Amino acid sequence: MVRAFRGAITVEENTAEEIRRETRRMVGEIIDRNGIKTDDLISIVFTVTPDITAVFPASAVREMGICDVPLLDMAAPAIDNMLPMCIRVMIYAETELSRADITHVYLNKAASLRPDLKK
Repeated sequence: MVRAFRGAITVEENTAEEIRRETRRMVGEIIDRNGIKTDDLISIVFTVTPDITAVFPASAVREMGICDVPLLDMAAPAIDNMLPMCIRVMIYAETELSRADITHVYLNKAASLRPDLKK
């Protein structure tokens, strides 16, 4: 069945190198923690806060060798008091995991967005 896997990470600097590195880290952890095979990926959607402008996070996924999955980068709406320098992701994949068994991954300062999740 198709499931959605969520994640978010913050970066310290608006540089292409850091955005790509941290995006690879976040996506890699979601894939690893949930045992997702790259062949089971359906699509990946990113949103970024307005202060991230150096590069599209999706470019990091291509660097991971994931080249046949549709990717989308979008700007998050500017919301008062939003967490700055934040990249969010929604990964859609085929899996046998139940919703209760999915591990969502929130790293760096983005962990504050989901205090209900275990590390």
